[in-house]
Amino acid sequence: MTKKFYIASSFQNINNVRHVSEAFITKGFHHTYDWTQNSRAASLEELRLIGNAEKEAVQQADFLVVLLPAGKGSHIEFGIALAENKNIYLHSPDENVYHMDYTSTFYHLDNVNIIVGTYEQLIEAVSLK
Repeated sequence: MTKKFYIASSFQNINNVRHVSEAFITKGFHHTYDWTQNSRAASLEELRLIGNAEKEAVQQADFLVVLLPAGKGSHIEFGIALAENKNIYLHSPDENVYHMDYTSTFYHLDNVNIIVGTYEQLIEAVSLK
């Protein structure tokens, strides 16, 4: 069975999101929704439509990947995945994820897998699960 994934991050990470997504697709995974194809929403109606699509994509995914630094929407998607007890892969390019000034209590729950390092290390770690 094909594993389904969703990637949450911020617009500043758009190229990294695309890189990780393409790598997962190459490995046979299915991306439930590619928000990087959207332009920034210009109206409340667009926000509602995108929000519904992203919520459904997180719910349909077998696992969530969060690329830090992430925006406020990413943390809401993180919360949806937590509430549904999905596996979450939290990628941090540095050790700040363990620093008390930058981390979150929710980053350290049992279904959250913290991966510090390169995107290739993230891709490999997720692919091995």
